[in-house]
Amino acid sequence: MSGAAGGEGGSGDPAARWGRWKLLALGLLSASSVLAAAPGAGAMSREEKRRLGNQVLEMFDHAYSNYMDHAYPADELMPLTCRGRVRGQEPSRGDVDDALGKFSLTLIDTLDTLVVLNKTKAFEDAVKNVIKDVNLDNDIVVSVFETNIRVLGGLLGGHSVAIMLKEKGEYMQWYSGELLHMAKQLGYKLLPAFNTTSGLPYPRVNLKFGLRSPEARTGTETDTCTACAGTLILEFAALSRFTGTSIFEEYARKALDFLWEKRQRNSNLVGVTINIHTGDWVRKDSGVGAGIDSYYEYLLKAYVLLGDDRFLERFNTHYDAIMRYISQPPLLLDVHIHKPMLNARTWMDSLLAFFPGLQVLKGDIRPAIETHEMLYQVIKKHNFLPEAFTTDFRVHWAQHPLRPEFAESTYFLYKATGDPYYLEVGKTLIENLNKYARVPCGFAAMKDVRTGSHEDRMDSFFLAEMFKYLYLLFADKEDMIFDIEDYIFTTEAHLLPLWLSTTNQTMSKKNTTTEYTELDDSNFEWTCPNTQILFPNDPMYAQSIREPLKNVVDKSCPRGVARVEESFGSGPKPPLRARDFMASNPEHLEILKKMGVSLIHLKDGRVQLVQHAIQAASSLDAEDGLRFMQEMIELSSQQQKEQQLPPRAVQIVSHPFFGRVVLTAGPAQFGMDLSKHNVGTRGFVATSKPYNGCSEITNAEAVKEKIALMQRGQCMFAEKARNIQKAGAIGGIVIDDNEGSSSDTAPLFQMAGDGKNTDDIKIPMLFLFNKEGNIILDAIREYEAVEVLLSDKAKDRDLEMENMDQKSSENDSHKQRPEETSTSQDLSLVSQEPEGEESSDVTHLNSLSPVDADSDGISISNQESCITEIHEANVQETESTELDNQPQEQSHIETDSSSNVNWDNKVQPMESILADWNEDIEAFELMEKDEL
Repeated sequence: MSGAAGGEGGSGDPAARWGRWKLLALGLLSASSVLAAAPGAGAMSREEKRRLGNQVLEMFDHAYSNYMDHAYPADELMPLTCRGRVRGQEPSRGDVDDALGKFSLTLIDTLDTLVVLNKTKAFEDAVKNVIKDVNLDNDIVVSVFETNIRVLGGLLGGHSVAIMLKEKGEYMQWYSGELLHMAKQLGYKLLPAFNTTSGLPYPRVNLKFGLRSPEARTGTETDTCTACAGTLILEFAALSRFTGTSIFEEYARKALDFLWEKRQRNSNLVGVTINIHTGDWVRKDSGVGAGIDSYYEYLLKAYVLLGDDRFLERFNTHYDAIMRYISQPPLLLDVHIHKPMLNARTWMDSLLAFFPGLQVLKGDIRPAIETHEMLYQVIKKHNFLPEAFTTDFRVHWAQHPLRPEFAESTYFLYKATGDPYYLEVGKTLIENLNKYARVPCGFAAMKDVRTGSHEDRMDSFFLAEMFKYLYLLFADKEDMIFDIEDYIFTTEAHLLPLWLSTTNQTMSKKNTTTEYTELDDSNFEWTCPNTQILFPNDPMYAQSIREPLKNVVDKSCPRGVARVEESFGSGPKPPLRARDFMASNPEHLEILKKMGVSLIHLKDGRVQLVQHAIQAASSLDAEDGLRFMQEMIELSSQQQKEQQLPPRAVQIVSHPFFGRVVLTAGPAQFGMDLSKHNVGTRGFVATSKPYNGCSEITNAEAVKEKIALMQRGQCMFAEKARNIQKAGAIGGIVIDDNEGSSSDTAPLFQMAGDGKNTDDIKIPMLFLFNKEGNIILDAIREYEAVEVLLSDKAKDRDLEMENMDQKSSENDSHKQRPEETSTSQDLSLVSQEPEGEESSDVTHLNSLSPVDADSDGISISNQESCITEIHEANVQETESTELDNQPQEQSHIETDSSSNVNWDNKVQPMESILADWNEDIEAFELMEKDEL
């Protein structure tokens, strides 16, 4: 987001427009000082702000130094195993790995962050490392979008601050534009992706061989996301302005022009995915989150940086549509571009957290405050923002890869309002990062916010954006060595100087075919908004907007009556609601037929509903049919989720782990319900004999008052539980016998009973995949006495025990090496199977991914045909078994993560890694004193 927060600049002369933009920033800061000084505003002391700013610096040092010490020159740090992530030497993570190009991604992405954080000497060293070590000519296929915003943007941001420092005369006096030369080299390597008739780029390109040639291994794709094609103009235009080579800006403008022409003309919305050859929309849902987000951001910022009025006109047209259809305060819900009054899904993804910050830049403060507050309430419930959450604020995708978008919006809202409330929000973010994500070798992404388990990743954007926004939130102007208002932030928070607007301008031909919608909203005036309009002389303005939303998550957010009535129009209400539907009612079936909905009984006992709009009696009936199908999808999803048991946690709490290793475990449908026991079950582990636990336990003394470990197989889970319970165990963990299985790649298991009454089983039982189970087994071999906590979610680390151990032990403690794992599974179908083999006891939780999931696994296609499957129990008031004959599939890891791989010289044995723990534990003790 731009360093100058809030409102629109005027059109006309770029220099004058830039000046007005800076005056607006000063006006907003003046309003900020009024609010900050207001009685009762609870202003944070300067000392507290400085302390938190220093805390951010320490956290950055912890992450950056561990990357440089244990991962560089690899692209990213794996903070749990304390080594670099080298593409091709780790199991593939799919599209996520397209950001990795063997070009020291994290270092390049962090360059200008070092200067923002006043680490000029470290910046100078980093630039020298990039110039000396980074190779951009690798034979590797990378994402055009990610390479542009992270690497090209990182090089340009680094160049921008390098020339600024050189001009100041103290640092970088040797610098001669080497980063800009590398940026230009990379720009030329990305240009082959634009070889399409539409001008939209291919989503991937080979850095060495480009496209289409046999060596390139890419160039056959047909689709790309709107954000992928529409988030190029800032970096490409800056490259053209810096170098005087206009081709980059021309290509980026052409892509933006094509997307604008392909917008849905009635709604003025764009879809998520588009065919790069034909321009047809592949995914016709529209929102402000994943797949579209930064397209809108770059339209407004392109106007700020380049001064082209057309970008502002386009943004205003889209923004009007967003506020008309997508914004349902405080929610932002995806809709269909052709039927914008119909919601496309019932959940939101975390990437939309950037939007309040963009609204600040736009000057539309009230909805920004509302949405931000809703997101903050979700964070307070889950510690982090889940990758996706439902309209009633339940977890939909449980991961959190330490995304910075919410911190970004927090920073800009504080810039615009000066409300110290947002400093407290930032303080909460710092505390949660240190308490839940910090590990001895950096900061680890959350695999599951419900259990607190980690994932072995620390993405480059964490260093590029998170620490930048958090530091700026608490920094005063005198804390900075340059004026941040002279720069605009790219979507990756890289700094581009505003003076580029008057340098090497590209004169593009005016698009005479474009038609703009007449807009009457006062926010779309061509002048900077008066700060008295944004803040009507009320120091409590922001608080008055937030207050009604304080309990929005706990109480769930009721859909606005006005919106519901609006969605149904002024006509009669739908003739049939999903909750009232009965498949055995002839009258209901007749109504369905009129709405173009047909009912099919499947052989497996389910009922499938199919809607064809063209078969409806009228267009109004077709609309009713679509609404009915949407309701049925939500109803079916809700009923499925009510059947699910959430994942559980196995937390190793003994020395030297102290709760830092959290393994996600599959629950059991029998035994103690850990969700009803806040303290969980804590005890030392012991291996049962026989290991399968299928007969009387022969080492009863060894497992008595302990948590028994057993191997899956040869009998039912309930039988294992009864045997160890009889031997005196206080709990049980079943470890998968399928070598290499992992919750990273396989759906989570639920352990079902044996078809008999299981009320006699009182102890808790959990299931671990092979990889996670081996973590415990390895710990036993290393330390003998291993204590774990079985619970519904990870508990706070046992700092008291950790401190006691630190005082009493010598400096040879060992740290865990294994990757901590969890799951993002969300939906469960419970199945009772025959008693023959143990796999019949296990039920998969359906795995959802951000790429493939569509409305909780039930699809609506093309808005002309809608299909959903429901159980007979959902549509008839009769009892029915639940998918008794449904086949189950098991996903196995395709690449053995434990295979022997050459890790260059970055692999460290456990003993070597743990040698640095004393220093880290001291840091944790200091943070405890600071109430972190």
